[in-house]
Amino acid sequence: MRTKRIFYLCLLWLQLFFLPLSSAFAQEEDTQPLAIVLTAKGPVTPIMAEYLERGLQIAAERQANVVIFQLDTPGGSVDVMNRMVQSIRASRIPVVVYVSPNNAIAGSAGTIITLAGHLAAMAPETTIGAASPVGAQGEDISETMQSKVKEVLKASVRNLTRRRGEEAMRLAEETIESAKAVTVEEALQAGLVDFQANDVSSLLEKIHNQTVTLENGEEVTLKTRNARVSAVTPTFIEDLLQLLVNPNLVFLLLSIGVQAILIELSSPGGWVAGFIGVVCLLLAIYGLGVLPVNWFGILFIVVAFVLFILELKAATHGALTVAGAISFIVGALVLFNSVSMPGFPKVSLPLVIGTGVFIAATFLIVVTIALRAQRTPVLVGQQTLVGQIGEARSAINPRGAVQIAGELWGAELADGESPIAEGERVVVTELRGLAIVVKKAQKSSR
Repeated sequence: MRTKRIFYLCLLWLQLFFLPLSSAFAQEEDTQPLAIVLTAKGPVTPIMAEYLERGLQIAAERQANVVIFQLDTPGGSVDVMNRMVQSIRASRIPVVVYVSPNNAIAGSAGTIITLAGHLAAMAPETTIGAASPVGAQGEDISETMQSKVKEVLKASVRNLTRRRGEEAMRLAEETIESAKAVTVEEALQAGLVDFQANDVSSLLEKIHNQTVTLENGEEVTLKTRNARVSAVTPTFIEDLLQLLVNPNLVFLLLSIGVQAILIELSSPGGWVAGFIGVVCLLLAIYGLGVLPVNWFGILFIVVAFVLFILELKAATHGALTVAGAISFIVGALVLFNSVSMPGFPKVSLPLVIGTGVFIAATFLIVVTIALRAQRTPVLVGQQTLVGQIGEARSAINPRGAVQIAGELWGAELADGESPIAEGERVVVTELRGLAIVVKKAQKSSR
């Protein structure tokens, strides 16, 4: 009994000792700075903007001290860029735009997004600039329109870099006026960015105690030393849709989708081909809405598949198929490669030609099979009995009965054939009125 009392007293003493200690640890964790890290790579697209907005919302909900927006982009849509700039400037959590990793770029629209951060930083060997505007489909815009767009963008960067000094403002305007690009060292020297950092940890150390001004005029002093780093990664859907800025993938989805729909229409009743076709076409349409494309190319692709279908209906020994393949290849190149925009690649020429040849070859095979089927004589009724093997159900001398394919037929002996006993195997040689003519079937040798 005394031993139990001593044990309980020791347990109580341990609880009293460790309770304040655990509370201190919990309090320290609650007061430890929190840095939310977002990572965006690739062209500036609506999905990237949505990812940034989601990350800023999470940072606000978790009351983070700072958001580190890691950026590596060759540029993209001006409209999406403006949306991202507005999200950054409206954030109640300070945002540091960090061009990283090494050799990353903040090109075109990425330049202005970087300048929109409450602080801007770059990793070693990175570049920023070349922010001259182009048309919505990547084309050079008219002189008057170009002048208007440039002036608007230069006014925007003046607002974003005013606190950075005259030299930074001048350099920012040059990135728009003459598409100038600079290294991290040149950007630091001009004051275009605030820091150079090797990684997120060193960046958090460098921005510690820096004071930034939010859009509402509130001044915030960053406390980021020894901050807890929490990464917000893109969702599966965000990753999937971001992949659709690859014209090669969109081209394949478009090709597969159209072929699958044609297969479903040619042999209705199933659902697999139709389902695959609809999904591929929906994804392709989304990609076409994001990519800079020339919609005139769609007409060539539609004409190509019309020619393929006509080849099936009125065979021209491959002429329409060849014309369709050429139209398909031209349409794909016009659709994807006749326009360009910073950050968006072009479709692969070997992929387009290879896909066009494959589709044409597939249709040629289908046409060949169809022609052979048309040339094959149609056998119906009793004509199908010739050559079939049956069994004599009664003696045939010269007439009798034979069972063939589950049916009982009246049979006659072939000319010069000896009588056939019941149960023997026979083969049909010809038809004679309503009766069949048979002879003994040769026994198979082993």
